[in-house]
Amino acid sequence: MNTDRAILSIAMLAAFADGNKDDNEREHVKQFAQQLGASSVELMGVYQDVLLGQVTLAHAVAVLTDEGQRRYAYELAVCVCDSDGVRCETEDAFLKDLRACLGLDNDKAVAAAEEQADAIALAGVAPLSLANEATNNTVDDAALNKTILNYAILNGALELLPQSWASVAIIPMQIKMVYRIGKAHGHELDQGHIREFLATVGVGMTSQYLEQFGRKLVGGLLGGFLGKTGKKAGRAAASVAFSFATTYALGQLAKRYYAGGRQMNTALLKQTFGELLEPAKKLQTQYLPDIQEKARNLDASSVLSMVRGNGASI
Repeated sequence: MNTDRAILSIAMLAAFADGNKDDNEREHVKQFAQQLGASSVELMGVYQDVLLGQVTLAHAVAVLTDEGQRRYAYELAVCVCDSDGVRCETEDAFLKDLRACLGLDNDKAVAAAEEQADAIALAGVAPLSLANEATNNTVDDAALNKTILNYAILNGALELLPQSWASVAIIPMQIKMVYRIGKAHGHELDQGHIREFLATVGVGMTSQYLEQFGRKLVGGLLGGFLGKTGKKAGRAAASVAFSFATTYALGQLAKRYYAGGRQMNTALLKQTFGELLEPAKKLQTQYLPDIQEKARNLDASSVLSMVRGNGASI
């Protein structure tokens, strides 16, 4: 087992630590594993080994001899557990065991990263509200398009950040975007409805986070950190800015869905999202400089503020 496979194994073990991932979520993880199955990280094999119980936490941890690798593996596991909201008891127990296995019980840097990820996760499940934005009878389509673009650029920038906690903010920002779109069309939405909406079209909570991490590994963004020969930065940036496309397509789908009175069935939602995703992927190349510029101005404090706020500054 190499370093990539060990870290991915820990991430996958964390993804299923709560024992409650539904069939859709497992399917999303499996689909991404299949997409990367022929790559150097062999994600499909990791997925199968974890589900079949053929890889243990101790085995994966033993491969990580470098302190930086151990810290990153733990931070990644925290973010995977946080990716769908507040952690449950079994996830806390898993992280406690992992921290002990990695020898990180008294590591202040790890504790600080965990605190940042937890704060973002907690803020992301707070009740939604837009106190300063009233529902209008006339929808400003151009303004909504600008809002969608701004959220897409932000989420692309979050995925470019090397800090593991940054990706935890992507789903809360997608939820806030969908809430604003629904609000503009006269629909008051709650967290449960929006998360179900995201999952329906294939934007799973844990699977989306694992996708982001997998792209970073394959793109080489983590190469320097993990002590490997990194690939060209341009390739890495292009590969990991994919959250731009996902967010943009999701926003355009939400606009159609709520403008039409929420009449699309599950099959049509999935089909339409797939159709919107392809042009969004091409659009992300156009806006890559904006994504990179946004990333240069993001830190933990500003990200947490955006997740906690009503999104008016996006």
